Amino acid sequence: MNAVIDVSGLTKSFGGKRVVDDVSLRVGKGQIYGFLGPNGSGKTTTLRMLCGLLTPDSGTGSCLGFDISSQSAEIKRRTGYMTQKFSLYEDLTIRENLDFVGRVYGLGDLTRRVDRALDQLGLGARQKQLAGQLSGGWKQRLALAACILHEPELLLLDEPTAGVDPKARRDFWDQIHALAGAGLTVLVSTHYMDEAERCHEILYIAYGRLIAKGTIKDVIAAHALDTWSVEGPDLHLLSRELQHLPGIDTVAAFGSVLHVCGRDAAALERSIAPYRARADLRWQRSSPSLEDIFIQLMADIDANNGAPQPRNRTP
Repeated sequence: MNAVIDVSGLTKSFGGKRVVDDVSLRVGKGQIYGFLGPNGSGKTTTLRMLCGLLTPDSGTGSCLGFDISSQSAEIKRRTGYMTQKFSLYEDLTIRENLDFVGRVYGLGDLTRRVDRALDQLGLGARQKQLAGQLSGGWKQRLALAACILHEPELLLLDEPTAGVDPKARRDFWDQIHALAGAGLTVLVSTHYMDEAERCHEILYIAYGRLIAKGTIKDVIAAHALDTWSVEGPDLHLLSRELQHLPGIDTVAAFGSVLHVCGRDAAALERSIAPYRARADLRWQRSSPSLEDIFIQLMADIDANNGAPQPRNRTP
């Protein structure tokens, strides 16, 4: 696999606080990598170091074949970066915004490039509409069109669908997969588990440390979390009873179902045995979800006073 990004030991501190701590990763061409983690975990800082917007305090590596410390200008010219906040001009039309971005980049053949971006993102029929009149989903399409106007090789998306309705999020992700299918490499930070599951691989960061990475299947398998689901009345009361029993690491509600998880399968089964005998409760062994894994990861971190304990260090 050709590595578009290959970095090792990245660290970054602000005001004496280390916000990225010894992050190493390899990213393959045409792949979609999801960055997950709580707010303040270092996701955005990591993305900005990878694309040359920030210089790491220490660590080495390359992005698009260029050194991340000494050749950041070359990386930035070949990267599209979409921030969380819509940053285009709301008093310009869609086409006027793209024309402006193209001139900032100094792009030649601008009409062709704008027409292509409008067509790729389905914006052609709306090209004369003011950006300020667009819904959140259409604004995201416009922002993405601006990011790909200069035909980058790498696309970095920082929580691109925050506040966007589910259909618009799905449409946006369909576009991302189409771009990846054409060879564009994508790194995206997100809080949505359904979006993480649409990535080829995921990377979970907490307190600046990369503590899990790989395919969804690999990450779930690496944490060997035994899981039961239970349905019945008064689940909020049942949750309180279960969460302090031996062998039960986490109890989380998913609609009308509780997921009861633990890493010691025998201890977990002993603790839930009396409850499985109750006629009003319906128990079923289930596979852990990605969200179950992340809830467990955060519980581990909280139990260690904010010190993440890496479990999956596979490059």
